[in-house]
Amino acid sequence: MSDRRNFIKKAALGTVGISAILSCDKSVETKSEITGSTEISKGSKPIIISTWNHGLPANEETWKQLKEGKPTVDAIVAGMNIPEADPKVRSVGYGGFPDREGKVTLDACIMDHNSNCGSVSFLQGIKHPISVAKKVMQNTPHVMLVGEGAFQFALSEGFKEENLLTAEAEKDWKNWVEESKYKPVINMENHDTISMLVVDKDGNISGGCTTSGAAWKMHGRVGDSPIIGAGLFLDNDIGAAAATGLGEAVLRTAGSAMVVELMRQGKSPYEACKEIVERIYAKHKNHKDMEYLQVGFIAVNKKGEHAGYSLRSGFNYAVADEKSGNRMEDASFKMSWDD
Repeated sequence: MSDRRNFIKKAALGTVGISAILSCDKSVETKSEITGSTEISKGSKPIIISTWNHGLPANEETWKQLKEGKPTVDAIVAGMNIPEADPKVRSVGYGGFPDREGKVTLDACIMDHNSNCGSVSFLQGIKHPISVAKKVMQNTPHVMLVGEGAFQFALSEGFKEENLLTAEAEKDWKNWVEESKYKPVINMENHDTISMLVVDKDGNISGGCTTSGAAWKMHGRVGDSPIIGAGLFLDNDIGAAAATGLGEAVLRTAGSAMVVELMRQGKSPYEACKEIVERIYAKHKNHKDMEYLQVGFIAVNKKGEHAGYSLRSGFNYAVADEKSGNRMEDASFKMSWDD
């Protein structure tokens, strides 16, 4: 664990250069002296928020699509297709770490401002699960399809079966098999989900999640990411939230739905994320996985105010808006990995 913790401490989490697409001079943030995070944000619309540094290229493509007048859900799918297709992103789509049997299984969900939603889980052989989730939402009477049923549906919709296990991921899996020790560490090395929340220029909210799940998980395991109300939830009258980290902890607490409910009660995105992280901590402080537990939330309200908060240090997220461009922001956190 010491190597992981040292890596986190030394990781570069600062602001990055903005995209020319956003036509801004520089990124401007108000930082907390304690954690380096943005605790209070001024409302901005349109705004895109997505987890981790692979959110930057996803935000850029989503922003481009929005500027071209594409529907928000289509823009989200186009943006999230970027990390799904990138073999260097080891926790999403193609190139993602496999389960303990060496099989890459994918989860995704999407939700629009009318509360229409679609989801796939335990999907194999299809590179873009977020695209399949959109088809579930649009072309079926259901919310979720899983496993072989999700795969057959994807084929019927024109998706092609592909081998998602890259040579690099296979090598890492074979190295893991030598010891076969499972530790669900979610940090800068194992980024887990990419979740995205979007408030468009009209104030309508949509969101999505896509992931290959925890590395070396049991075959058949499904985390929070494809579950509406856990990995993602929104109410267009209030706001939206999405999670990253150990899915089991988010599932036990209906995390994202609870963040939205707290915003309904009048709490800011920051206050809502913080309270649910505190709740997760209280529920898990004596849990067997506490040594490795990391959970983070991003949230945005109807005004376009946003925030992130995590249990442990090391969580950051990408934000794109008209004023400050496409940049990384560091989440506030309850504790460091050394606590």
